[in-house]
This record gives sequence, C-alpha cells and structure tokens, in this order.
Amino acid sequence: MIFRIFSSALIAGGLAGVLVGLLQLAFVQPVLLHAELYETGQLVHFGAVSDALAQQTVPVVDFRRDLLSVAFSALLFFGYAMLLLGAMLFAEERHDLSVSPRVGLLWGVAAFVVMNMAPAFSMAPEVPGVAAADVVHRQVWWFVTVVLAVIALWLIGLVRSPGAVAVAIVLLVAPHIAGAPEPAVFAGAAPPEIAAKFVARAIGVNFAGWSILGVLVSAVWNRSVAGAQMG
Repeated sequence: MIFRIFSSALIAGGLAGVLVGLLQLAFVQPVLLHAELYETGQLVHFGAVSDALAQQTVPVVDFRRDLLSVAFSALLFFGYAMLLLGAMLFAEERHDLSVSPRVGLLWGVAAFVVMNMAPAFSMAPEVPGVAAADVVHRQVWWFVTVVLAVIALWLIGLVRSPGAVAVAIVLLVAPHIAGAPEPAVFAGAAPPEIAAKFVARAIGVNFAGWSILGVLVSAVWNRSVAGAQMG
C-alpha cells in the first residue's frame, strides 16, 4: 500500500511537475526576466513619460537554469501528489468518495483554490522589483490562510451541513478581513502592467498544474490498484 502510494505520487507528480515547469518556462519566466530589467535598473519607467519599450528582448533560454527549474518543479509536484493522494484516500475511506479521474479533477481544482487562489485574493504573486511587506509576516499570513481554506473546503465538500457551510464561509473570508501584510509605501520599480501579467500567468499555470495533477494522480493510482488486484 505505502509503496503504491509512493510510486503513484512519483509518477503522477513527476509528470505533472515537468509539464508545469515547461509552462512556466514558456509563459511565466519571460515576464520575470523582463521585470528583473527594471529591478536592476537596466530599464526605468515613469508612467506616461516612460521611454522603455513594452516589448523587450530577454535571454529566455539558459539550459542549466531551465533544467534545474523543471527538475525542481517535478520534485515539488511529487510532494503535492503525496499530499493530494493521501487526502483522496482518506476521503475514500472515511466518506466513501471514490478515487477517479473525474473526482481527481475536482480535488485538483480544490487544491488550487487552497494553495493559490485563496492567498492570492489578498496577497497576489509578486514579480521582482515591487514593494513587499516583511517576508516572515507574509509567510505566516499565507500559512494561516491555506490552513483555514483547507478546513473550509473540507466542511463544504464532505460535511455539507448548513452549519458547516456557514463556518466554512467565515473561515474563508476571515484572513482577508484581517488583511494581508502590505508594505509601508508602494515604491516598486517594475511597471504595474508587468506585475499584472505575472499574476495572471502565475495563477493560470498553477490552475493548469493542479488540474493536471488531480487527474494524473487518480488515474495512476487506479491503474496501480488494478494491477495489484490482477496480480
């Protein structure tokens, strides 16, 4: 059982991580590299009087850096796959919720909401060269928001009583009412247009990654179970 969980998570998470890594190289990394030109002062913008062209040539391909990025993404999604598959199997045992690619897609979307959408509602992903609050304060707020979102979605998806849904709503909105940490002043060097594109692409790539992971991890797990039963 433990070996099947590990191997299923390794295969599904590794494949999903490679796909996400490639998506990041194609869509997210060029925006980051563009923002770094402003962070380092190679480009400067001042609103309407800026003479920096919106289209800039950036050194997109660096095989060593890109290979390490994809490898790290595969390792990261292996860890995500372990957590996601563990939650799916727990729900199957305690709540009779079967593991299937269709259900896996729903689990992936739920994980995206927990890990990305809920925190990003008040604390969006940041490009280099933008003002930000203290990193420890942001990490604490992010962790609390994610934990509350996990509890909230569990109450909504698996408990389903009116009282549970009401509590879930409170848990989802509480960290945003309290407010995410913000810098004392807004003094970022990167143009807001670049920051907005980065947020959109980072969230989009993560949505694709979690959706793919949910489908893959459930499909690989079912194939593993079927193989064990035939053996």
